[in-house]
Amino acid sequence: MNVTPETWPRRHRLTVDEYYRMAEVGLLSPDARVELIEGEIIDMAPIGSRHASAVSLLTQRLIRAVGDSAIVWSQSPVRLDVRSEPQPDLALLRPRADHYAGGHPAPPDVLLIVEVSDTTLDYDRNVKAGLYARYGIPTLWIVDLTHGRLHTCQRPVDDGYRDLSVVDKTSVGIPGLSIELDLTGLL
Repeated sequence: MNVTPETWPRRHRLTVDEYYRMAEVGLLSPDARVELIEGEIIDMAPIGSRHASAVSLLTQRLIRAVGDSAIVWSQSPVRLDVRSEPQPDLALLRPRADHYAGGHPAPPDVLLIVEVSDTTLDYDRNVKAGLYARYGIPTLWIVDLTHGRLHTCQRPVDDGYRDLSVVDKTSVGIPGLSIELDLTGLL
């Protein structure tokens, strides 16, 4: 076998279906905190008390704020393509009669993704933001618990988001919905 050095070693990228089969046959523990990013199984950071509290607070406030105009999807998968199924902390989804029982939401279903970061800010900004932008997620919020700021990313393009801003105020609008979300006690 003649092998050129530039092509080896290669990574074997998994599909979402292979990832689920691994879990079904017990290769992944049922309580494993992992997600599939570009065909690689990525260990997710443990959920600390600040992170859990922020997700809980945001979930409550988003449910109140959006009412029936969107579905609040908490720490559940969003299937971006055949090789990526991240589990954002929160997502706002277009309403659907089956509440996504027939399949995980895909990019056209997503209005907003929220990543809460107390230990993963670089990963969320440098890896996940690019991934979400590439699949056309219209708005990404990264809640930076360490610095008490909200990073907002809008207008996705292939290599990231065109509009980036950092917010440290107490309320912020949700694009596509005519509501403001109170961030008091979160940032």
